[in-house]
Amino acid sequence: MPFGDGALLVEFADTIDLDVNRKVIALSKAILKARIQGVEELVPTFRSLLIRYDLAKIGYKQLVLCVKDIESELKESKLEAVRRIVVPVVYGGQYGPDLSYVAQFHGLTEEQVIQIHSRRQYRVYMLGFVAGFPYLGEVADEIATARLETPRLKVPKGSVGIAEKQTGIYPCEAPGGWQIIGRTPLRLFKPQMDPPALLEPGDSVEFQQVSEKEYKKIEEAILNGTSGVFWKE
Repeated sequence: MPFGDGALLVEFADTIDLDVNRKVIALSKAILKARIQGVEELVPTFRSLLIRYDLAKIGYKQLVLCVKDIESELKESKLEAVRRIVVPVVYGGQYGPDLSYVAQFHGLTEEQVIQIHSRRQYRVYMLGFVAGFPYLGEVADEIATARLETPRLKVPKGSVGIAEKQTGIYPCEAPGGWQIIGRTPLRLFKPQMDPPALLEPGDSVEFQQVSEKEYKKIEEAILNGTSGVFWKE
């Protein structure tokens, strides 16, 4: 469907679903690979894909036909292998001020919350809110926790939080109401990087608990220009 006078919106469903999100991201990657003249930006979300284009280079009807052709070919193709990224996190204390609340709310110890949060792999469903912010899912029911009633005016860069069944990472200092349980030293967004966002929709993220000493060591390495990204095959 048209989205203003310079964008096309492709909707796959009206629910958040893993298979739906896979189709969104697969189509986004296929359109990017096709290099359609006039397409300027692709914005994949949980259940839809926004395609921004230049009307002087391609018309709406022509773009719709191109997208339908690409989508029809995807039905028989295999999805690309996902990247697996390990995100080091120091949990609790000054780095995770809401860890104790999440634990008490669910009748768990802080260590149990950490183990539950870090023992599964999370899918990057989309980026949003602020540049590079990954919406990751899904959090185990045992630790799923509602947002704060009153959002904080400032949440530190790298903060790892929980909001209902989602977990996410703040790429920069920003207001927010997520339950903050830890912090990572990784830089999730730098305009100088190519691409500027560390994580991409479709990536698989695994959190790894580290000590405060290890956190500071990784942080220092990143400041010195050493890669602080942990890849997993």
